Amino acid sequence: MWAKYDFASAGWLPLWRHLADCGAVAGLLWDRWVPGAVRALVAEVLPGGAADARSLAVWLAGVHDIGKATPAFACQVDSLADRMRDAGLEMQGPKRMADRRMAPHGLAGQMLLAQWLEERHGWSPQSCGQFAVVVGGHHGLPPEKVQVGDLDDHPELLRTPGRSEAVWLGVQEELLVACAVEFGVTERLAAWRWVKLPQSVQAVLSALVIVADWIASNADLFPYFPEAVSRSGAERVAAAWRELDLPAPWCPQEPRGSAAELFAARFELSPGARPRPVQEAAVRLARELPAPGLMMIEAPMGEGKTEAALAVAEIFAARSGAGGCFFALPTMATSNGMFPRLLDWLRRLPPGADGVAWSVRLAHSKAALNEHFAGLMAASQPIGAVDLDGEATVVPRSAQDPFTPAELVAHQWLSGRKKAMLSSFVVGTIDQLLFAGLKSRHLALRHLALAGKVVVVDEAHAYDAYMNSYLDRVLSWLGEYRVPVVVLSATLPAGRRRALAGAYAGSIAVERHAELFAGLEEDEGYPLLTVVAPGGCPVVEQPGASGRGGLVEVEWLDDGLAELADRLTELLADGGCVLVVRNTVARVQETAKALRARFGRQAVSVAHARFMDPDRAAKDAGLLAQFGPPGREAGPGSERPDLHIVVASQVAEQSLDIDFDLLVTDLAPVDLVLQRMGRLHRHARGQRPPLLSAARCVLTGVDRSRPVPRPVAGSVRVYGRHALLRSLAVLLPHLQGETGLVRLPQDISPLVQQAYGPGAVGPVEWAEVMQEARRAHEDELADKEMRADTYRLAPAFKAGRALTGWVKGGAGDADDSRGGRAQVRDGKETLEVLVIQRLSDGTLTTPEWLDLGKGGLALPEYAVPEPRAARVAASCGLRLPMQLSQPYVIDKVIAELEEFCPRAWQSKECHWLAGELFLVLGPDCQTRLAGFRLSYSPSEGLEVTREQ
Repeated sequence: MWAKYDFASAGWLPLWRHLADCGAVAGLLWDRWVPGAVRALVAEVLPGGAADARSLAVWLAGVHDIGKATPAFACQVDSLADRMRDAGLEMQGPKRMADRRMAPHGLAGQMLLAQWLEERHGWSPQSCGQFAVVVGGHHGLPPEKVQVGDLDDHPELLRTPGRSEAVWLGVQEELLVACAVEFGVTERLAAWRWVKLPQSVQAVLSALVIVADWIASNADLFPYFPEAVSRSGAERVAAAWRELDLPAPWCPQEPRGSAAELFAARFELSPGARPRPVQEAAVRLARELPAPGLMMIEAPMGEGKTEAALAVAEIFAARSGAGGCFFALPTMATSNGMFPRLLDWLRRLPPGADGVAWSVRLAHSKAALNEHFAGLMAASQPIGAVDLDGEATVVPRSAQDPFTPAELVAHQWLSGRKKAMLSSFVVGTIDQLLFAGLKSRHLALRHLALAGKVVVVDEAHAYDAYMNSYLDRVLSWLGEYRVPVVVLSATLPAGRRRALAGAYAGSIAVERHAELFAGLEEDEGYPLLTVVAPGGCPVVEQPGASGRGGLVEVEWLDDGLAELADRLTELLADGGCVLVVRNTVARVQETAKALRARFGRQAVSVAHARFMDPDRAAKDAGLLAQFGPPGREAGPGSERPDLHIVVASQVAEQSLDIDFDLLVTDLAPVDLVLQRMGRLHRHARGQRPPLLSAARCVLTGVDRSRPVPRPVAGSVRVYGRHALLRSLAVLLPHLQGETGLVRLPQDISPLVQQAYGPGAVGPVEWAEVMQEARRAHEDELADKEMRADTYRLAPAFKAGRALTGWVKGGAGDADDSRGGRAQVRDGKETLEVLVIQRLSDGTLTTPEWLDLGKGGLALPEYAVPEPRAARVAASCGLRLPMQLSQPYVIDKVIAELEEFCPRAWQSKECHWLAGELFLVLGPDCQTRLAGFRLSYSPSEGLEVTREQ
C-alpha cells in the first residue's frame, strides 16, 4: 500500500490504523445499529442505492481524520514531529506557526478531501463541498464560510512550502488513495460527482462519522499501543464491537388483525372493552396512507390518545423502517408518568430475534433519580465492559412474562446529553425535541437520533408561541427526514393545526395545495384526525364520538374567598370531592387557608409546583389513589373521601387521571378551562352526592363590577389579557342566566376555534379593550418570533448545498439544564435548589419527613456523604418562585445560597451534589433568604413572605 514513503518510520501508521478502525466501525454501525429508515434516506439519492449508501458512510468515516496529515497538526508532539522531519516532512514548531489555529484538523481534512476530489477526480467545487463538509464537521461544528476562506489564504498550514511541499502532498494523496481502496469507493467516485446530497443526508452522515470516531477513539476498545496478542484489523474491530455490544434497532413487523385485536394484545384493557372510534380510525388511517407521515389526533380528555399513538407508532415504524420511538411531553413530571407506560407497552410487543436487546432511556436532567429508570439500571446485568462511560445494564428477559420481547437495556454508552437520544426508545421532555431546532454543537447527533424514530408529541396545546416556533422548525426537518410524527391534543386551535401540517409538509406543498391547507383552519369537526405526508396534501377525517362526555353546568362566581367558601358550603351539603384550580401558587395557598377555616384542615389539601420533587411525586400518587379510576385504591387511607377539597395550580389540569364531583376554576385560556372540565365526572361511579349528580363548573377569578370584566392580576401575568378576554367572550353565551351549559365533547372545538380565531368575539362594548389587548398580544408574538430566531436553525436548503455554516452563531452546547431549557422556552427559568435540613444540634441531614428510610440521613459538612444519602439529597429538588428570580433580587439570592458550599461536596466522589445550590432549612423548616422568609412543609409546600 505504501508505495513511495516509509509511513511506519515517519509516524503515520497509528493514523492509518485509526482511519481503518473508524471505517470498519462505521460499517458495523451501518449494518447493525443504524435504522432502516436512515439507510433508505441515504440510499435513495445515490446511483448505486443501498450498496452506495453503505460505501459512502464507511469511506467518509475512514477518511475523517485526513486533516491530521498536515504541518498544523503534526507539529504538536516534538518526538513525532522529528521523525516526520527525518522523512522529509518539514514543519515549524507550534510556537512559530502562529496561525495554526486556523487549521483545526476537521477543517483541514475538509479542504484536503475537497481539493483531492476536484483536482484528481474532476469534481466541481459545489459537489466537493457537500461530501467534504461531513469530514469538516466531525467534531460537532460544520465549518463556516469565513473559516474556509481564511484557511484557503494560508496554504502553508496544509503543506509546508518549498522542497517539502511535494512530500506533504504525496503523504496526503497516498492516505486518500489508500482510504478509497480500503473502503471500496475508487470505482464509485466518478458516479458520485453528479450527486446532490440533501442537507438531511449530510447531517445523518456527519452524525454517523461522529459516533464511529468516538467508538474508534476509545483507547480501551482500540488500544494505542501494540497488544499482547497480535490481531488483524478485522479481529480488533470485531473484539471491540463485542465488548461495546450496542443494542440493535427495533425492527417491527406491521401488526395484523383488527384494531380490537391489536389493542387487546398491547394494552391492559378492562373486560369487554373495545377501542374507541378515534383509536380505530387512527389505526386504519395509519395502515391506509400511501406512506407514513404526520398524524394529528384531536380528541377529548380520557379518549385513549396515548394508546392510539403507540398503536400508530408501531404501524408507522414497520412501514417506514424506523428503529424506535421518542415520546415528548411538556414536563419532567409528565415524562416520568409516561415512562412506565412505555415499558409496559414494550414488554407486550412481539418477540424479536433471539437475544435481541432494545435500548431504553428516560431523557431529562433528573432521569437518574426516577425510580422506574433507576430500577431498570439497578436490577440489571452487565452486557459488556463499556469502559468509555461505565458498564451497560440490562433487564433480563422474564420467563414468567410471555409478553417480554427483548431485554430492555439502559446502555451506559448511550447516556449523557449528547448520546441519550440515540437510544431506540426514549421518553423525555419536549425540550429534547426542540433542541433539534437549536443551532448548537453536535446538532447532527440529535438529527440522527430523530431520523430513525417515530416521534410522538403529547399535549401539543401546552406550548407557547416561542416554543411553537421551534416546534414548527423541527417539524420541517422531520419532514425532510420523512420521520413519522404523531401529535396529540385535546384542544388544538385550528391555526396551530394548519401551522403544524404546513411545517411538516413543506412550503412547496403548502403553495401547491393552498386551499386544502387553508381549509384546516375552517374544520370544526371533533374528534378529528388530520394526516399529511412530506410534500403532500392534508387529509381530514372525523371519527364518530365514543359516547363519553355529557353536559357540564357552568356558573359565575364573583372572585372572593368568602364568596367561594359560602358557595362550596351550599354545594357540599351532602358531601363531595371538589377540585379548585388557581392560576398562581399564591392564590392556591391563600385559598386553602380560607377554606380550612370553613371546612377544617383535614378536608382541604393542596397540589402545586412549589413542592420538593419527592413530595410532588407523593402528592400525585395520593391524588391518583383517592381520586383516580375506581378500583385502584392503594390501601388504607387511599379510599375516596366523603368530602374533600383539593386546591391546585395547573399541575392538576393535564396527565393526571383524576375525577371530581365539582370543579372551581380561575378564568384561563378556553382550551385550559376545557382541560380542567375533563376532570369532572371522568369515571363512572355508583353514586355521587345528590347536589353534584350533574357535572358542575364554577368559573371565578374575574372582577365583574367593571364595564369590561377584568381577570385577576395573577392570571394576566401568567396567560396575558388577550387570551383571557377572548376565553371569557366565547364562554359568555354559556354563562347566561343562573346556570349555563357546556356540552362535552361537542362544544370543545367550536369554543377553541372561536377563541383562537381571527374574528371578533364578545359584546360590542368590549371592542375597544379587546382591540387594545390584541395589539399588545401581536406585538408580544412578534417579539417572541424575533428572539426565537436568534438561535433557531434555518430550514433545510435545496439538495446539493453544503452544511457549511449550518450552526453559525449558535448557542454552543445544548443540554437539559436550566440554561439549556431557557434557549427553547420563553421566559426566565427560576432557580432550582436542593433542600436539606440543619437540626438543632447543627448536623445536616436529608429532610426528616421523607419516607422509606430516606429521611434524616446524615450529610457531613466536611466529608463526602454516603452515596445513598447524597442521592436522596439530590432528589430533593425544589424550584424557587419567580419573585426570587427577578433582576433586582436574583444576584443577592444566588450570593446567599452560594455561602453554603461544602468543599468536600464538590469532589468527583460526590457527583450527585457537586455544583448544586442548597436551601438549608432549620429544625422548624424555615429559613431566610435575600429579605424573604421561606417556610416549607410536606403538606403545604414552600411559602414565601417578604420580611418587613
